[in-house]
Amino acid sequence: MAYKLLRADKIIGTLESLQVRIDERFPGSSLGRVCEEVTELAREAESTALELRKPIVALRVGIWALIALLIAGLVGLYVQWSRSLEFSLRSISFPELVQVLEAATNELVLIGIAVVFMITWERRIKRRRALRSLHELRSVAHIVDMHQLTKDPANRLLLIEDTRSSPERSLTAAELSRYLDYCTEMLSLIGKIAALFAQRFDDSTVLGSVNEVEVLTASLSQKIWQKLTILESPEGTALGERPAVG
Repeated sequence: MAYKLLRADKIIGTLESLQVRIDERFPGSSLGRVCEEVTELAREAESTALELRKPIVALRVGIWALIALLIAGLVGLYVQWSRSLEFSLRSISFPELVQVLEAATNELVLIGIAVVFMITWERRIKRRRALRSLHELRSVAHIVDMHQLTKDPANRLLLIEDTRSSPERSLTAAELSRYLDYCTEMLSLIGKIAALFAQRFDDSTVLGSVNEVEVLTASLSQKIWQKLTILESPEGTALGERPAVG
């Protein structure tokens, strides 16, 4: 069982280690601050995921109390109706009987919908919490992607001259490789944080959102790996310690 479930503490520990590595390699960089934010989101996700497994006792008690009152009210109405209304099947025509049955069926359907709404109330509350956290993870994944957008080794390989508005390019090829690698690690860990909700809360909507986050992080990582492939090519290796991209 130890290797069948993701452990939030291990994910947080990996993120903390990644942040230290980023700060040591690139002191004061904004990528390190992003990693710190992702670590905080991981801690919040751990707390939220644990809460999703716990019942909201007060809400459940209130819902079942309302359902009990509703049933009691229906029983009381039926008893009162059966005592006050005296009729027999012989005194009612078939069309009138159909109308009575139809009205009773409609009332039962409405009552059933109300009961289902109350029973699923807790799940909807938990779903909103999970989706809110997943939305934050989706947003921070795009922030990680923003940090690597200008880190393009192709500019250097193609000998494209910088303009006055070009981004600063101060990293060596080796530093650029580590920077991009840190981005891919962070994106992968964001996907793992999202997966915590899928294993803690069995809900199709939440599972779909988790899959979206995982597909997003995998897609963004693929773009970064294309840049790393360029760096690892013979042309990229020839850059050596020349300034690449910052």
